[in-house]
Amino acid sequence: MIRLGVLASGGGTNLQAILDACAARRISAEVAVVVSNVPSAGALERARQAGVATEVIPSKGITDREAYDLRLVETLRAHRVDLVCLAGYMRLVTPTFLRAFGPTPESRGCPRVVNVHPGLLPSFPGLHAQRQCVEYGARFGGCTVHFVDEGTDTGPVIAQAVVPVEPGDTEETLALRILAQEHRLYPQAIQWFAEGRLSVQGRRVAVAGARIPPPGALVNPAVEIG
Repeated sequence: MIRLGVLASGGGTNLQAILDACAARRISAEVAVVVSNVPSAGALERARQAGVATEVIPSKGITDREAYDLRLVETLRAHRVDLVCLAGYMRLVTPTFLRAFGPTPESRGCPRVVNVHPGLLPSFPGLHAQRQCVEYGARFGGCTVHFVDEGTDTGPVIAQAVVPVEPGDTEETLALRILAQEHRLYPQAIQWFAEGRLSVQGRRVAVAGARIPPPGALVNPAVEIG
């Protein structure tokens, strides 16, 4: 059973998916603490309702990012966190933070900070990935669970889910369908980590014993000729 520290800035729907998976014993983990940089974040109330410890470390007006992250590291270590999960956390973490949760023998050489992004990385990194996808005219969107490195959404990919962009989609309608996949994919990635099935080989993340998807291609719109 691993201990999770969840960082969240908003409503916390991905946090809720993780909490639900823990409660249902679908993943071998428990949320040890939820930390937010926004005192009014809905994620904090979700944590309290689940009986999970919460910490608020306000970031508004903070200019020394390294000092802020050192305080964050101290908080997470005080709760004996094994894996840090970013769930709508609207701050870039510093190299200082990443070094504090770098690979260990217990993590089998994997970094110990993960994130879920509402886009098929490396396409549409950063903010408003769903809007970027719709405005670009892409035929597919989706989500990516990845290890976090010093770049913006550039860490090694653990898993991805693909969502077709439908005619008339807006940022909001596409985001809802992507979010449903985030809620499925993120707990699964955490479980793979907890089971020690992940390993990083260069930029490629291997999942020991993972089932290979059926052969074939996703095409949008559908091909109409043989």
